[in-house]
Amino acid sequence: MMRLALLLENGMKRRKKTREISIGNRIIGGRNPILVQSMTNTCTADLKQTLRQIRALERAGCEIVRIAVPDMDSCENISALKKKIRIPIVADIHYDYRLAIEAIRQGADKIRINPGNIGKKSRIKKIIKVAKDHGIPIRIGVNAGSLEKELWIKYGGPVPEALTESVFRNIEIVESCGFTDIVLSAKSSSVPDTIAANRIVSRGTSYPIHLGITEAGPVMHGSIRSAAGLAVLLFEGIGDTIRVSLTGNPVKEISVGFRILQSLELREYGPVIISCPTCGRMKVDIIPIVKKVEERTAKIKANIKIAIMGCVVNGPGEAKIADVGIACGKGDGVLFKKGKIVKNIAEKDLFHELMLEIDSFVERMRKSQR
Repeated sequence: MMRLALLLENGMKRRKKTREISIGNRIIGGRNPILVQSMTNTCTADLKQTLRQIRALERAGCEIVRIAVPDMDSCENISALKKKIRIPIVADIHYDYRLAIEAIRQGADKIRINPGNIGKKSRIKKIIKVAKDHGIPIRIGVNAGSLEKELWIKYGGPVPEALTESVFRNIEIVESCGFTDIVLSAKSSSVPDTIAANRIVSRGTSYPIHLGITEAGPVMHGSIRSAAGLAVLLFEGIGDTIRVSLTGNPVKEISVGFRILQSLELREYGPVIISCPTCGRMKVDIIPIVKKVEERTAKIKANIKIAIMGCVVNGPGEAKIADVGIACGKGDGVLFKKGKIVKNIAEKDLFHELMLEIDSFVERMRKSQR
């Protein structure tokens, strides 16, 4: 018990209170919710395709969207996008300071740069002046792809020491221009390196931190790698926004991001399904039941815990935290609430009876919130 208390005291129960930064209609840092963001993979110069993807991200629950801005055509589409979407836009800029300036003027809610690859300090000052005039924050984003050449040579690659030296060096550059609306990120495709770098950054500054495992990989592989890295940092109280970087449709990143936060009890994201892995005691095939419940509850927003267990003997006891659930026997099962059995059910009626109880629970929650 003492060890658990220490873990909770030093972990996510004591999230680090960082500086609050406004990004469009959102505020990150402080005690504000940890936001889930994504990045489009369309050509930003293609307004129609980019708008379609952002709207899909919005429907999935994306709270901040980043877009690549490699040219002036992309910059000029920012103002048009802003008129048609509800979430803040972050313009991702590399090397050309003029793109950063124009993106701000076109209405970007934040820009992401690595001051170290922008070039002369005079160019950085020009970006900062325009950001100040428009009240726009800057994310200092450091990863292997944007690491300064001399740091790569000095450390032999994008190791935690190189990433963090770049972050702190760039903070000094921006602060020396009198600018403090800063968000930080230090990402690597290495999970241990990302964890180490963000621990150092968090100890050394009070600016909000955006977390991610860069180039995490395809959906399943990348989701696991992202969960492994982000969960460690989030549990330690580090992080104010997250992105799960997956190869493919970015819409998939949103549900994975929210599920990571939900698993740590940092955000609510609809139903949690608790289901056993099945074993030799199982007399009813619960796998299709689990699948149907998952499909039927996919659009429910209520915070409800649903248990589907294959064994009557252990099921209700193992799933006492569930709001409602079923446990199966031989040809039948039981319906239970908070671990208490409330009725016996024939096997053919298990799914139907469970859904009736889920719908009833959700309706009661809806009425209580009116």
